[in-house]
Amino acid sequence: MSNKVIHALYNDDEILMDAVKQTRKAHHHIEEIYTPFPVHGLDKAMGLSPTRIAICAFMFGVTGLSFGTWLMNNIMIQDWPQDIGGKPSFSYIQNMPAFVPIMFEETVFFAAHLMVITFYMRSKLWPFKVAENPDVRTTDDHFLMEVAVNNNESELTSFLQSTGAVEVKVIEKH
Repeated sequence: MSNKVIHALYNDDEILMDAVKQTRKAHHHIEEIYTPFPVHGLDKAMGLSPTRIAICAFMFGVTGLSFGTWLMNNIMIQDWPQDIGGKPSFSYIQNMPAFVPIMFEETVFFAAHLMVITFYMRSKLWPFKVAENPDVRTTDDHFLMEVAVNNNESELTSFLQSTGAVEVKVIEKH
């Protein structure tokens, strides 16, 4: 099933921000916006909810900390206790200060690597994925706003031209 969308092309980020605010105020649905660089405040202007990626980072860090604690206890206390430098290996608590750097490194390792994997999965960026950029000019100096058409093509086209769009095209999206 295919549906129609309108691609409105802008040549300035401030004009784009104003256009996004006007489009949302007019209750039109913005599908996506393509920009050559991050535009500050665009996510808030689009009405996107805040990211929950920090919660994931915390959970991944706690997982790394737990794994590091389990690993050191299992290796250094339970499986192969050794007397290193006169420190007895009778309990984890007695040796915990020596394990703090390893616990820190495991926390950072798990958080960093699992966050990269989570980012790629959430963004649907798979290896060898074909780019979904609708207009090559958005990688250089133009901004593209993709707006859904709901039986209001001519009205929406004139509305987007009035917001400062340089070019407006109706596209069949598959």
